[in-house]
Amino acid sequence: MTFIDQHAEVFGVEPICRVLTEHGCPISTSTYYAAKRRLPSARAVRDAELDEHITRIHADNYGVYGARKVWQQLLREGHRVARCTIERRMRALGLQGARRGKKIRTTTPGPGHERAADRLQRDFTASRPNATWVADFTHVSAWCGVVYVAFVVDIYSRAIVGWAASQTKHTTLVLDALDMALWRRERTGHPVGPGLIHHSDAGNTRLSGSPPTCWRPASTPPSARSATPS
Repeated sequence: MTFIDQHAEVFGVEPICRVLTEHGCPISTSTYYAAKRRLPSARAVRDAELDEHITRIHADNYGVYGARKVWQQLLREGHRVARCTIERRMRALGLQGARRGKKIRTTTPGPGHERAADRLQRDFTASRPNATWVADFTHVSAWCGVVYVAFVVDIYSRAIVGWAASQTKHTTLVLDALDMALWRRERTGHPVGPGLIHHSDAGNTRLSGSPPTCWRPASTPPSARSATPS
């Protein structure tokens, strides 16, 4: 019916019905006109009313509402309707809500690797700069995808002294952040002396590789806490 309506002004109803019948889709002009005169069903009327409300709610909420939230909003507004009906109409309208992305774990336990002792015991204080550095890394969404950012914080000033970014979670990411911190301290005339504690979690990213090659300089003893999700 919709196809005939769209092309009737150009080709006429009777020629369209004849061509459709010749190509295996039999429909007579009388059937077409009878359908046009028929009143819409109660379901069609109800669907048309719901479509207006669904479109409005979806647009008012920046296009992020899915069927469940649209349905709940309709119930709050006093419309008695089943959730499956909302799902059906949203499919027909081509509407969908924003989908929450898969949660990314930046810290996973590394039980097969040697773990450094926890030298801080949750005492996150320092009496001077370059005494205790705490390292961690997180992820951010970018146009290119997920980007992982590692950073090193000086506990004394709470300042980020080194950082690095990468699209993969490799040991080099956290080591690059540590190298930047050491380089920046050296460049500003405050080189790291003996006794600096470098504290991080015990995830696979920081534990992959042997301590002698991963922790530098040699005077920087590592410290690790239990691995917990970031």
